[in-house]
Amino acid sequence: MDLNFTPEEELFRQEVCAFLEAKLPQRLSDKVAQGLHLSKADMQSWHAILNEQGWLASHWPIEYGGTGWDPVRKFIFDNECALAHAPRVVPFGVNMLGPVLIKYGNEAQKRYWLPRILDGSDWWCQGYSEPGAGSDLAGLKTRAVRDGDHYVVNGQKTWTTLGQHANMIFCLVRTDPDAKKQAGISFLLIDMNTPGVEVRPIITLDGAHEVNEVFFTDVRVPVENLVGEENRGWTCAKYLLTYERTNIAGVGMSAAALARLRSIAAKLQKNGRPLVQDPVFAARLAKIEIDLENMKITNLRVIAAVAGGGVPGAESSMLKIRGTQIRQEITALMRRAMGPYAQPLQSAALEEDFVGPWVGPQEAAPVAAQYFNNRKLSIFGGSNEIQRNIISKMILGL
Repeated sequence: MDLNFTPEEELFRQEVCAFLEAKLPQRLSDKVAQGLHLSKADMQSWHAILNEQGWLASHWPIEYGGTGWDPVRKFIFDNECALAHAPRVVPFGVNMLGPVLIKYGNEAQKRYWLPRILDGSDWWCQGYSEPGAGSDLAGLKTRAVRDGDHYVVNGQKTWTTLGQHANMIFCLVRTDPDAKKQAGISFLLIDMNTPGVEVRPIITLDGAHEVNEVFFTDVRVPVENLVGEENRGWTCAKYLLTYERTNIAGVGMSAAALARLRSIAAKLQKNGRPLVQDPVFAARLAKIEIDLENMKITNLRVIAAVAGGGVPGAESSMLKIRGTQIRQEITALMRRAMGPYAQPLQSAALEEDFVGPWVGPQEAAPVAAQYFNNRKLSIFGGSNEIQRNIISKMILGL
């Protein structure tokens, strides 16, 4: 199913394509297309290019440095970036914290932090999950005790994505241990260079250093770094999670991965014919394509609701479930298409300077790593089981 754009929207799509042709470095698009690991410098470079163009914060209001695009233009931009193999914008500052500050931050916080998100002065990471408080996020135990004009923070966060690069972390902390779980939580902005902050790497199944543990020992945080009201941070947390879950859907990334899968299946042979002509394979491919097209429409509806002043609710949970399932299905089908060549996990081959021998076709190098890495998609950001609970409560009233 093709989306029918108006003439003005089609002109915008062409403008985006021209921008990507002129400004997206070939080296970066090649790395993304090949599934190679991006360095911190790679991610910062694309961030700076988008900011210079004024297209970084596509869903922020114009008065704060955003684009003011309507939902269709935002969809077009995200989709064309993914199809061009542009790096994904690191979401923690632009897509998560930014909307929270715009809605709940005071004017001083907006004036100081929002420009620093845009110009890359701060690299943010997310301090939500803890050991024993993942899907049950409200069970977090990291404590913040008021001491004059500071909070003193002690505790631990885990699965902190790209925390090894960050200089700032937005954190959920417990400020009232006697209140019910959601009522005693506050939202703090913490400088990672403060004494008492320690980051330890977690190496994932694909051999990558993507996530971390973060420990806080008597970390002093200025009171002015509290966003919203003390003990009312759960409101900020829920608002942020709706944006995170909508972004996790990854419509554009799925479209790009599906196009790559089709291309590879057209080259691979089965019984003397291209794999894409195999009835069983073609049927699985068609089902993924139908699911993806359905999700595109749902994604546009959610974005439209946000643009109209609403907040995505159960819809973002739906997108999170179907989006992560589709991305997992694509990598699973890619692994099946590659056959035995998908078995080796060549983690070293995902680095830019790799010069060793390939195991099988070059396209096979990232398949195992991507398959393993994408198993996490249905867990982080709130497991898909939790998302089904949210849907049952908000829509079915169960």
